[in-house]
Amino acid sequence: MKEHHYISTTVLDISDVKEILETNQKLALSEEAVSNINKSYKYLQSKITNNDIPIYGINTGFGSLCNVKISAENLSKLQENLVMSHACGTGEYVPQEIVKIMLLLKIQSLSYGYSGVQLITVERLIKMFNNDVIPVIYTQGSLGASGDLAPLAHMSLPLLGKGDVWVNDTIIPAATVLKEYHWEPIILQAKEGLALLNGTQFMSAYGVHCLLKSYKYSYLADAISAISIDAFDCNMSPYNSLVHLVRPHRGQVKTAERINELLEGSELGATEKENVQDPYSFRCIPQVHGASKDTIGFVHKTFKTEINSVTDNPNIFIEEDLIISGGNFHGQPLALGLDYLGIAMCELGNISERRIYQLVSGLRGLPAFLVDNPGLNSGFMIPQYTAASIVSQNKQLATPASVDSIVSSNGQEDHVSMGANSATKCLRIVDNIETILAIELLNASQALNFRKPRKSSPFIESFVSNFREVVSFVSEDRILADDIHAAIGFLKSFKIDDDLMF
Repeated sequence: MKEHHYISTTVLDISDVKEILETNQKLALSEEAVSNINKSYKYLQSKITNNDIPIYGINTGFGSLCNVKISAENLSKLQENLVMSHACGTGEYVPQEIVKIMLLLKIQSLSYGYSGVQLITVERLIKMFNNDVIPVIYTQGSLGASGDLAPLAHMSLPLLGKGDVWVNDTIIPAATVLKEYHWEPIILQAKEGLALLNGTQFMSAYGVHCLLKSYKYSYLADAISAISIDAFDCNMSPYNSLVHLVRPHRGQVKTAERINELLEGSELGATEKENVQDPYSFRCIPQVHGASKDTIGFVHKTFKTEINSVTDNPNIFIEEDLIISGGNFHGQPLALGLDYLGIAMCELGNISERRIYQLVSGLRGLPAFLVDNPGLNSGFMIPQYTAASIVSQNKQLATPASVDSIVSSNGQEDHVSMGANSATKCLRIVDNIETILAIELLNASQALNFRKPRKSSPFIESFVSNFREVVSFVSEDRILADDIHAAIGFLKSFKIDDDLMF
């Protein structure tokens, strides 16, 4: 197991982020990264010393104040003021794991040598990451246009000894932590505040986090739907590879292959069926789940490009002797990707709820609401209500944020991506999918019990057996909220090998 991950120009993938977090790897700068940072910083300082030309955000104001010249003695104060004035986040706390990804991605972006920051600034971000000193950041405040200004300002405050941080799940003032670790507050140099605040690391971190969860729940949607297939006594013919090879969307083919693998050796699956066809929520699992898989793959490519990019402004090009003010901080690619991912995951929930509905409908020899003595017992009547309410909420959350824009900064930032809203909505959708699938697992496992003594595949029998250690068969009415929460916990703790996820 690797103890350190060295920040370099080597391509960072979503799976690398997963490994860094899960194995608690410490970050360190490669020699290449140190050289890139130092060269860029020295070049910028030389430019400032030897030129009196206005350079945006370095010796000028910000946004619509870009034409206001700042004197040399105030350049450091300018950057500190920028961080403090932009720390205007509101709403809920950003989950600590996502903040940790933000730190990683900001360190990665600054290490390429196009930002002009001090080495000590990047090293301090690394110390924060390695010591789990996690800045307190809020979900609201970013338009996803000039980067994620408000969230990244809150991420940067602890560098100055300001703001709050999480330490061992407790919020304490950053100034207290700096004293404990004997860290001096960073005195920001020209452009450093702008380099820290301009960037897409809030959106990107949410995207990486949502992608990792989406890969997991894409797999679990297949596994849980396989239980439902046998529990509902479905035909296996719709999963025949011949059907999918004549419409060879990659995700569709992969889903059909996985369903066949999961149900290989099923006694129930091999039984001759009276029903000629099954409802679409079963028969079209490869087509629907597969389309979501293809979307996840597309969004993965977008975010892989983004987390290996420079997204602050202006950009410093030493070899060309240019400092260029551009727009790499604009979050439109991420906003569209996050909306697309949210829609794709929403569909996994839509079709899951339809299977839940079919399972409780008293069809195919199953008792109404999957319980003995229906009437006296309501059984699984209301978990379907719960799933339906969550599915409906997801449809509302899946409305794209990226089609919206509001003029800001006195008209200077006249088109914004709203990618931060796409990001926070996407996570809510993915978390909701977790609950919907937990309810399907609860229902499908219950229904499968009524097929005894016939058995499903060895994999499904083992999966359900493990689940039964957490949630027992429901023989009569009890508080099913407890079972739903236990099922959610079971899925949260379920580990999947990378070769099955990616």
